Amino acid sequence: MHRSTRRSVLKLLGGAAGITLLSACGQSSQPAAKTETKPAETKPAEAKPTTAPAAPAAPAAATKPAEAKPAETKPAAQAPATVAATGSQIKITLWSSFTANNGEQQQAMVQRFNDSQKDVVVDNQFQGSYEETGQKLTAALQARQTPDVSILSDVWWFKFYLNKAIVPLDDLMKANNVDKADYVDAFANEGTRKGQTVWIPFARSTPLFYYNKQVWQETGLPDRGPENWDELKQWSAKLVQKDGGGNVSRYAFAHSGQGGYIDWSFQSNVWGWGGSYSDPEFQVHIGEKPAIDAGDFLRSTVVDGWASAPASPDNDFRGGVVASMIASTGGLSGHEANAKFPVGTAFLPKGPAGFGCPTGGAGLSILSAAPKERQEAAFKYIQFATSTEQTAIWSQATGYMPVRKSAIAGPMQSFYQQKPNYQTAGKQLELVRAQDTARVFVPNGQQIILKGLDRITVNKDAAETVMTEMATALQKECDAVARQVKTVEG
Repeated sequence: MHRSTRRSVLKLLGGAAGITLLSACGQSSQPAAKTETKPAETKPAEAKPTTAPAAPAAPAAATKPAEAKPAETKPAAQAPATVAATGSQIKITLWSSFTANNGEQQQAMVQRFNDSQKDVVVDNQFQGSYEETGQKLTAALQARQTPDVSILSDVWWFKFYLNKAIVPLDDLMKANNVDKADYVDAFANEGTRKGQTVWIPFARSTPLFYYNKQVWQETGLPDRGPENWDELKQWSAKLVQKDGGGNVSRYAFAHSGQGGYIDWSFQSNVWGWGGSYSDPEFQVHIGEKPAIDAGDFLRSTVVDGWASAPASPDNDFRGGVVASMIASTGGLSGHEANAKFPVGTAFLPKGPAGFGCPTGGAGLSILSAAPKERQEAAFKYIQFATSTEQTAIWSQATGYMPVRKSAIAGPMQSFYQQKPNYQTAGKQLELVRAQDTARVFVPNGQQIILKGLDRITVNKDAAETVMTEMATALQKECDAVARQVKTVEG
């Protein structure tokens, strides 16, 4: 994770906000986009935003520390080479995966880009959740009718990379004077293979612990998240509420329920118990004792009655049915806007072996099927959308992490002072680690893990049985991907 580099970023975060930065990103799949989440977000409705909402006010200016790298604020001003040569306008298609507030902010981003210059016009087309976007892109490749640029979640981009469906972006970055070193290292490194950048960070996230500050106060708990899972279990005696008939009317905690993103957040539990889903060489470890122990604890939370696994933990949290949950940073603005109580954010609880937190969310890739002139035009949009100014606007409006160091050191500082909840993910970054290969690099890996964990939390099946079966299914899939990686990368 290039810790020494990250620490240099953390120094930038100190500033006025008093941040000792450990910065970070969820969906891959999206969360909603499975918000954010898995980033992430709740699963988006099929409706596509039809009008471009007014762009949010640009973030307040802040004095940029000397070591912060300057970033291009109007990267789209220079026309692609083909446009400059012919004087024509290029229209490109962007596929996106955001709904509700995040969908509105995505459309606002596109509108700002289109208004900023006259050489490239982006048509933003909503495709559904991260999973639905990935599935539709697979079909589009077969039909040879692909978009020019697409949002791809953490669990989808690698598939298209292995099939050479997305292009390396380093030459475009160099031609447009984009400094890769200004992207947050943890995010930029994840989209790099064999020294080539194929996935630019955009809507990056981490899971956060969200809690109902009003309930915390009413029950006499300290205004913070639990240090570890044992402490949350102890607190549950105060947080659980029952009606006159003895039925639970408020749970202490909500897991992501059936079809959610528990496969994303549960990596932190497995790491916290000293295990992993798999290793970088595609060997699966989810059926080993540390992971099974984490699964046993997971099952105990619902069997003992203090945690639930609802279809929509976001709705249950905002409605007061649960007092806390783990969800993507990408849903933060929505939770603050729609909850009828003050929302708190905190680090994820530790396990017996320590702390673990995965990155998540989505990035942008350019399709290799697009003609060269449209690839150049598409990069102009990526350059704009991930610039210092625009990533700050996007982060402040959604809760996703800013992907530029210069944004964190500059325009985000005054915002962090006003909105301390947004600092939490940033403070987690030094503790964040790349996700296990079995989830993010294996096309069916996410679904195998998700369905298995649903059996534990929803059906209350025995963890050892479920995770042993998951391990067998995952290893088969991992072996196939490992062979393909060897063919592509040598």
